Amino acid sequence: MSILVLPGDGIGPEVTAQAVKALRSVAANGPQFEMAEAAIGDAGLHQAGDPLPEATLEAARRADAILFGAAGTYESDLLPPEKRGGHGLLRLRKALDLFANFRPVYAFPELIGASTLRREVIEGVDLVVLRELTGDIYFGTPRGVERDASGQRIGTNTMRYTEGEIRRVAHAGFRAARQRRHKLCSVDKANVLETMALWREVVTEVGRDYPDVELTHLYVDAASMHLIRRPRDFDVIVTGNIFGDILSDAAAMLTGSIGMLPSASLGEGGRGLYEPVHGSAPDIAGQDKANPLASILSAAMMLRHSLGQEEAARAVEAAVREVLAEGYRTPDIMEPGARSVGTEAMGDAVAAAIQRQRR
Repeated sequence: MSILVLPGDGIGPEVTAQAVKALRSVAANGPQFEMAEAAIGDAGLHQAGDPLPEATLEAARRADAILFGAAGTYESDLLPPEKRGGHGLLRLRKALDLFANFRPVYAFPELIGASTLRREVIEGVDLVVLRELTGDIYFGTPRGVERDASGQRIGTNTMRYTEGEIRRVAHAGFRAARQRRHKLCSVDKANVLETMALWREVVTEVGRDYPDVELTHLYVDAASMHLIRRPRDFDVIVTGNIFGDILSDAAAMLTGSIGMLPSASLGEGGRGLYEPVHGSAPDIAGQDKANPLASILSAAMMLRHSLGQEEAARAVEAAVREVLAEGYRTPDIMEPGARSVGTEAMGDAVAAAIQRQRR
């Protein structure tokens, strides 16, 4: 089983190193992995003049799974769009056609106090945001900044979806709901956007193939309110690229921190890209402050979905719950009376707990 590791920028290398540590702990008395590393983002730009070097893309095509950290820094954000670190990730997702981005949101009982929301609101939250990942306004054309006849600058981005793009992510959402609680909520803005009117129409059509799944629809503004007010009402949420980006970050507060949210980006085959939802956070990079649990949980998703190692995935997830129960906390989830640790110490604790889980 081959894994391509793309640490990237900012806190990416720090948190990814802890996920790799967890995988090595799994491999100590279990499945074996071949792991190679490559550059992406600002690291790719510095190494090869491209945020997605050709060598990295070719290695990604050959790998069974990809473990990604984060891409982009404040410096590259000032460059033209095609040179920005984050653009490398967008291109990689598109090149591998990883259109279905699963973002599980689970309220760990041990972290109920870390959320800013009341216990009775978030206790028992267990949902998935399924974000379409290779279409929408992030990829639609025309796009860019131009000047009109008067010299005024005009920025253009195009929200665009084909029927086929909507249909395939809708199928992925219904299949996911069938494996959970048989409820799918499709989120759109069909009342004002023609693209989203098509989204609702196609999702409804696909829903006829899944009579055992309850399909509901919400406008994105109403969904954002409902997600905070009554999050337990949701099972699987399927939505477009930009709405999924925003809603999943809002949902992070149900768990106490965006540092707790893993994700899996999948295509039609078994290969996937696994990454924490948080970004590169350059302001805390190199300070041993970043929470590595989202990266470690992303590795667990990789074990399950791309590598077929369900038992190992469960061991990693159980190890995370164990260290949280023991009171280990990074700064983002720190609570009174808990044991404050840094990135590396949290990774060490999880790796040790994996060993205990697999004895």
